[in-house]
Amino acid sequence: MKNQALVSDIMTREVLTVDAGSKLKVAEKLMKQKHIRHMPVVKGERLVGMISLNDLLRLSFVDAYGYEEEESVDTALYQMLNVEQVMTGRPKIVQASQSIVEVAEIFVQEDYHALPVLNDEVLAGIVTTTDVIRYMLENC
Repeated sequence: MKNQALVSDIMTREVLTVDAGSKLKVAEKLMKQKHIRHMPVVKGERLVGMISLNDLLRLSFVDAYGYEEEESVDTALYQMLNVEQVMTGRPKIVQASQSIVEVAEIFVQEDYHALPVLNDEVLAGIVTTTDVIRYMLENC
């Protein structure tokens, strides 16, 4: 395995983002449609947070068990709250130029499952534990 491989080699470049002012229903719909578990939250072009499917599930017992009722408590909560009220603000970030090993250490030590990747100050991608594991399996 190459110890100097970079995050930019394995990150997802075409990142779906959600605006901080969007209703939770928007984030949930995007995550379910695209089969993703984490999304960077932006205000304009600026990264301000991360939201995960787990963040949404914490508000929802119904979805966790697979029931989907049109007028559930979830629907009311999702209409009242916006992404900014539920997201993790000021997320831990990594730079595209960091090594995959450095990112793996962050995942292990800090218990994250996805991190936004910046190229200087600009959102360049997202890297997940799955990306790191896939890379290690292919290169071991």
